[in-house]
Amino acid sequence: MMETKIIDGKAFASTLRADIARRVAALKAEKNITPGLAVVLVGSNPASEVYVRNKAKQTKEAGMHSVEIMLPETTSEDELLTKIGQLNIDPQIHGILVQLPLPKQINEDAVIQAIDPKKDVDGFHVINAGKLMTGQVGFVPCTPLGCMMLLKHVISDLCLVPCEENNPSQTTNHKAQGTLSGLHAVIIGRSNIVGKPMAALLLKENCTVTIAHSKTQDLPALIKTADIVIAAVGRPEMVKGSWLKEGAVVIDVGINRLQMQDGKTKLVGDVDFASCQGIAAAITPVPGGVGPMTIACLLENTYRAAAK
Repeated sequence: MMETKIIDGKAFASTLRADIARRVAALKAEKNITPGLAVVLVGSNPASEVYVRNKAKQTKEAGMHSVEIMLPETTSEDELLTKIGQLNIDPQIHGILVQLPLPKQINEDAVIQAIDPKKDVDGFHVINAGKLMTGQVGFVPCTPLGCMMLLKHVISDLCLVPCEENNPSQTTNHKAQGTLSGLHAVIIGRSNIVGKPMAALLLKENCTVTIAHSKTQDLPALIKTADIVIAAVGRPEMVKGSWLKEGAVVIDVGINRLQMQDGKTKLVGDVDFASCQGIAAAITPVPGGVGPMTIACLLENTYRAAAK
């Protein structure tokens, strides 16, 4: 049984944020530019409120200008679009993020498309999505960007492609090359936020990419062929260790809250973490895996928006 490496997203994100803070300080000193991030929250969703506070805290710690705009649940779509229009022309704001989900009276797509693509640090605008799909430079959604950073980091410690049978000389040494090229990646979930942009990033790295979804037949057999598994389906502990190819790398994007028998709740991912031990070469935990990378990559995108 192999030893499964736990991919420490919290530590990696901390290192990334420290590097961003260094670059922000240099940008201030050299060009007198302070990156500014505006986060807009409509309504009083408790989970969203915590997330917004964490974003604001980490933005300020990186030396950036942080603006939090809290609007009531009754805010109309026109009122929100007016606020976005004001932020679009505010020279102190380089990145705009509207916290989702939005109240039912507001069309999320209309709001996303109203953000200036040059300030769309979430990477959801159709222009940025199109740039990603066609290989051009734009803003990449934060969660897939964080997943890719973790993958590239862990791949340097692993050799994922086995020797050709009876011909060890033909081994592709990914540990030496530090590359994802040639690996088969299966993404479970086809959302615009994770699944589709993740596929584009992996294709750019010359992976063979399969996107699985609710209509995919014999999902366990498909996953058994994967060198890389990205789980982003929103179903707690759905992916079992027995589904994995031995030595696969697993990136668990899911965040699900389970009610325990003692009345307490527990955060779990889309992957059954315990059953993957000894089978996966590496896996992200939940919490402490992909989650911390999402905010760190938001700061990375905000820095890039200001530095252009």
